[in-house]
Parts: sequence; C-alpha cells; structure tokens
Amino acid sequence: MMASLDLCTFVFWLTTLATFAFFMIVLKNAGEETVKRNTLKIASLLMLWLILQAILTIQNVYSNDINSLPPKILIFGILPPVLTICILFITKGGRKFIDSLPLKQITYLHMIRIPVEIVLYGLFISKMIPELMTFEGRNFDIIAGITAPLIAYYGFSRKMLSRKIILIWNFICLGLLINIIVNAFLSAPSPLQKFAFDQPNIAILHFPFSWLPTFIVPIVLFGHLVAIRQLLKKQPL
Repeated sequence: MMASLDLCTFVFWLTTLATFAFFMIVLKNAGEETVKRNTLKIASLLMLWLILQAILTIQNVYSNDINSLPPKILIFGILPPVLTICILFITKGGRKFIDSLPLKQITYLHMIRIPVEIVLYGLFISKMIPELMTFEGRNFDIIAGITAPLIAYYGFSRKMLSRKIILIWNFICLGLLINIIVNAFLSAPSPLQKFAFDQPNIAILHFPFSWLPTFIVPIVLFGHLVAIRQLLKKQPL
C-alpha cells in the first residue's frame, strides 16, 4: 500500500507540473501581446499560490479541525481561485484576457484529467478516497481527458467539427467535472459530509493532493468556462 501511495504522489507531482506547463503554453499562445508579456508574472503568482497551499497543508491547517464550518480548505484553498475566475468574467480587462486565450491549447489542457483519474484510483487503493470518486464509481471525468485531444485536433487543427459540437462537448465535460467536484466535496470529512463515511476523501487534506481542488480543478474549470464564452460569442475557431 505504501508503494502504491508513493507512486500516486510521484504521478501527481508530474500531473501538477503538466497542468502548470499546459497553462503557460495557453498564455504564450494568447492573441493579446500584453498577455504574452505577462506570462512570467502570472506564472510567478501561480507558483506562490502553490507554495502557499503546500504550507497550509503541511502545517495541517486543513486536516487539524475537520469539524470547522465552513471547511478551512473551502475558505483558504477553493474560494480564492473561484473568486478570481468570477472577477475575470465580470471585469472588462478580465474578459479581454479571457477572449485572447487560444481554444485549441485550452482543449488540449484537458488531457491532464487522464493522469488525475489514474491518481484517484491509486488513492482509492491506498484508502485515501472512496471508490465513488474513481471511474469504477461515480466519476466519469476520464472521458473528458480521453476525448480532449480528438476535439482539439479535429475541431481546431483539421476544422472537421462544428462549433456546436465543440460547445456541446464543453458543456458535457463541464458537467462531468461538476459531478466529481460535488461528490468529492460531500465525501470529505466535515460537517457537510454526506457520502463515504467508511472511507472518506481525506487525500485533499494532505500534501501534495490538496493541489487538486486548489489548483488543478480551478484551471480545468476555467478552461471550460473560457471555451464556452468564446464559442457562444462565435469567435473564429
């Protein structure tokens, strides 16, 4: 079991680095020169955020008092990126930033959901999450990761898929993401827990897996919201 957890940790580190790298590629291919020039600044802010989450997790801020309401990981780890996404969508400068991001690269970014699902299965074997959070349970998010390169290639490189199909794919995969977010949150030990009392979702309260809800999931969520906005605005593919 320890070997399995060590492997999960290693793969998750690589997955986090891949998510970071994918997002930097997205920024480097933005349509606005200002965004390209500020890639290093954005990368620095994201790195500081990852470090902050590592410190909070290692210091057991999230795991010490699981009976706090609302859960501390929600306040200090999940709400800040969600609020940042909201600010980007409601401000003029934020919308300009969003509309400059390349859909093809954003779509390829969703491939990181494949190793995430592999890690989740390993965490289930290591008794750190419930089975319902894996592809053997209620989590079908791996479908998004598998289909992402096909949508990116045939939709944007070959232009063989219509805007409507790409939009529907984004809505479906957003639904898959929301499904696992809800199940993961309601499986975590807190006063709000509703599922998996025999094997709760404790992984997100420990390093480095706290980066999943505080970094990887917000990036993936942001990617879908950006794509949906751009596709609804009928910007050129």
